[in-house]
Amino acid sequence: MEVTINYNGQAVAVEVTLEVYEFLDRADHKTENLFHEQRRHWDGREFDEYIITTEGVGVYGETPEEYLCRMETLHELIAVLDTCTEAQRRRFLLYALDGLSLAEIGVLCGCSKVAVYQSVEAVRKKFINFFENRLNE
Repeated sequence: MEVTINYNGQAVAVEVTLEVYEFLDRADHKTENLFHEQRRHWDGREFDEYIITTEGVGVYGETPEEYLCRMETLHELIAVLDTCTEAQRRRFLLYALDGLSLAEIGVLCGCSKVAVYQSVEAVRKKFINFFENRLNE
């Protein structure tokens, strides 16, 4: 059987056995099916109720109450961070926000991993004490 294949952008006619022809035909059929499947699910997800409910909704708009709560929480967090030393604040933010390991922070700050751990723990305890006191009020 003669089969035409693309080789480096050029169509080349090749004589192959029946088994190779059937294998290539199945592979082409499978590739075409995958292409159709990808086109149906263009963003890689199955079409389900979750997509309908979330994608069909307009742009999220924060309510004034949500904005106020978010800003109050932000001010509380900043107030706690203001009670920390500069080294504690920097190490804690590198750990909590940037996701760096204690060893990586130690290299950046020029200190030991234990010193970074103690700084992060001190800030964490300040946060715990602050929010426990807020709950008791």
